[in-house]
Amino acid sequence: MEVVLASGAVAASVPLLVWSLAGTRQEGPRKVDTKLKADEALTDLRQLALQRSARERVVRPGAAALARQARRVTPTGIVKSLERRIDLAGAGADWPLERLLALKMILGGTGALLGLFRLVSVPSVGSLLLALMLAALGYFAPDYLIYHRAQIRQETLRKELADTFDQITISVEAGLAFEPAMARASRSRRGPLAEELSRTLQDIQLGLPRSTALKNLVERTDVPDLRTFVHAVAQAEKYGVPIARILRVQSGELREKRRQAAEERAMKIPVKIVMPLVLCILPALFIVIGGPAGIRISQTGFGG
Repeated sequence: MEVVLASGAVAASVPLLVWSLAGTRQEGPRKVDTKLKADEALTDLRQLALQRSARERVVRPGAAALARQARRVTPTGIVKSLERRIDLAGAGADWPLERLLALKMILGGTGALLGLFRLVSVPSVGSLLLALMLAALGYFAPDYLIYHRAQIRQETLRKELADTFDQITISVEAGLAFEPAMARASRSRRGPLAEELSRTLQDIQLGLPRSTALKNLVERTDVPDLRTFVHAVAQAEKYGVPIARILRVQSGELREKRRQAAEERAMKIPVKIVMPLVLCILPALFIVIGGPAGIRISQTGFGG
């Protein structure tokens, strides 16, 4: 009986074994194909690259390569000067050094190419000078734009100093510490000075000493009054002088300088309007007053 039962179990296991092997062979390739398709969808770098815009695939890598080459051939002094101007203009986020160098190369090359076309079509010394002038104009145009933006930003900083430091002085005398007073002034105002104060506070929060953060603030700007203020604050911190007293003295000096600058500009106005008055206003006034008399004299003569 036991032999019969064992024989039946073995006979019943054979179909089960065949069925399991057949199912494994059928499902295995399906699972492998599915996994391969998923991996192909994930690792198809070409499709991922084509999904990006042409600007990201072509323009940005080309501009980056051009900027690297431009940085290699540009002297170190010019690179440092450009970095300084970018910091003064506050354009580090919008126009980093590499992008500016690439733009200089592109504009300079475009100007040189246009001048070369002119030289080939009309060979002459004038065409050669025009080609050189166009190349130089395209190469140095970004420098002028950055310099102009830096000048405007520094003038705005100078105008905002007195009011901002007055607010800081009032906050310190009301009981706030120096850093919270700077934070309050930066939050309540808008402009380049508020941005620089916020950046200085971020440096202090990251662990820099106050003197180092204020020194970095001076290096990012080119305003003599701000440099004097930072030096006064550093000396007060070094010798233990109350910061409120230093702030009040500095604020008073800034207000006095602003008043003197306004008076100076007012005194220059009469001198500046002399030439427009003589060249533009007086001739028109003489024509309006003496024109009818001259016409009447020419018609009737002096005896009429």
